[in-house]
Amino acid sequence: MPIISSNYGAPPFFGNAHVQTIFPSIFRKVKGINYLRERIATLDDDILDIDWSRIASKSVGILFHGLEGSTDRHYIRGMAKALNDSGRDALAVNFRSCSGEPNRQVRSYHSGISEDVECVVQHVIRQNRYDEIVLIGFSLGGNVILKYLGERQKQIHPIIKKAVCYSVLCDLKAGAIRMEAPDCRIYMKRFLKMLHEKIKAKMEIFPGQLDDDGYEKIKTFREFDDRYTAPMNGFRDAEEYWAKCSCKPFIPNIAVPTLLVSAKNDPFFAPLCYPIDEAHGNPNFFLEMPKSGGHVGFISFGHNGTYWSERRMAEFLESELK
Repeated sequence: MPIISSNYGAPPFFGNAHVQTIFPSIFRKVKGINYLRERIATLDDDILDIDWSRIASKSVGILFHGLEGSTDRHYIRGMAKALNDSGRDALAVNFRSCSGEPNRQVRSYHSGISEDVECVVQHVIRQNRYDEIVLIGFSLGGNVILKYLGERQKQIHPIIKKAVCYSVLCDLKAGAIRMEAPDCRIYMKRFLKMLHEKIKAKMEIFPGQLDDDGYEKIKTFREFDDRYTAPMNGFRDAEEYWAKCSCKPFIPNIAVPTLLVSAKNDPFFAPLCYPIDEAHGNPNFFLEMPKSGGHVGFISFGHNGTYWSERRMAEFLESELK
């Protein structure tokens, strides 16, 4: 599908990409969401904690957060509220180890863990409560969704009608290299600190299987993924992990209407992170690239606390695309 135009514009004084990225994380508070938590088992005897916000709808949106996020992040709570306001139930998923409790396996969540999307989808289907499922993902969670949809192609369960994703790097290697730039050090340092806490928690549960000796020398995703993400999840090294888990090669096979919104000024993105050729080649895939928005930002004011990304989600889901 040709690239579609965007009507998003940043509010006055919020045009800077880093401001758009950081401001919501610090200052945005979303009220009116009261989760009901459920714990489900994965096929490999691990756990996923999922949080429901139900309004007795026959349609449900399943939400997947980004790297080191959770269902309490502002963008997840905001989107859950927007789903409820648009007449849909919301189900927010905590990836493994992201609910405040370590998972039960040495392996962790990662950018390609599409089997956990299938686990949640099948759990929802078994409840026999819904006529429609939509998938919504942010950053890493969006990459997992796009990979999941592309893997299943036309064999995707017919109850899954649409998908909406935001700020997805699509090319993990290009994104990892971009994150080594000086202007991304503040983000890199924060991610590595949070990931270190996860490693230390796993060291207590699996003594002798992991260590953090010299962790302070790790400065990049390549170094972290080489040492931890890849071996913990069955990949040879960071290069193999990035190659097999980047969603970009899977996008041509997506068979349900899918919207990807990624800002042109996203500070995490390199040019290869935008799947422009893939969008031109797949009539089911819609790529929208606002001039601004930052990374999972898309700030807007004066709409009862609803951000533009949430209104755009409702608009896409309610469109007549088939």
